[in-house]
Amino acid sequence: MRINMRRTTLGAGAIAAAVVLALPGNAFAVTKLSQSAAASQLREAGVTHSSSGNCTTRSNSTCTSYSQINQATVNGLKTLKSASDCAINVTGGTEDGHADGTYSHWNGYKADINPNSCITNYIHSNFTRISDRGDGAARWRSSSGNVYARESNHFDITYCGGSDACTSSASN
Repeated sequence: MRINMRRTTLGAGAIAAAVVLALPGNAFAVTKLSQSAAASQLREAGVTHSSSGNCTTRSNSTCTSYSQINQATVNGLKTLKSASDCAINVTGGTEDGHADGTYSHWNGYKADINPNSCITNYIHSNFTRISDRGDGAARWRSSSGNVYARESNHFDITYCGGSDACTSSASN
């Protein structure tokens, strides 16, 4: 009897993505991505990005960075692109220059996208309108708990990855 074994190697990102943690209560695991891993996934899904500084440096507020973005945020952007069939252009990620907080851009939970008539119509037609944010931004919540706030020149999206605490925070 001959056994044919094939050696498979996984990169650190694949191993991290394959790890599943069982956590009690409303706790959940967050997988962080590198700039290149997130950019590759989003590019493959047809999601574009732009920045006023034409850069991706996390410490530069004129850049659009994906460094340390949550896998759930990337998954949310990919799902939005696929479900809406609209152009999705990310204009804000994990770079400096956004508001602080647990469920913030810096901590990987948020992304900003350019508004266009296609994505605006999709959000308005498919998500539930909830109360305006304290700064007056109109908000919609998806059935999965993600919150879309319409700021002056973009949608500020909080991708909660199934966390009720995140959805509650982003909705209040």
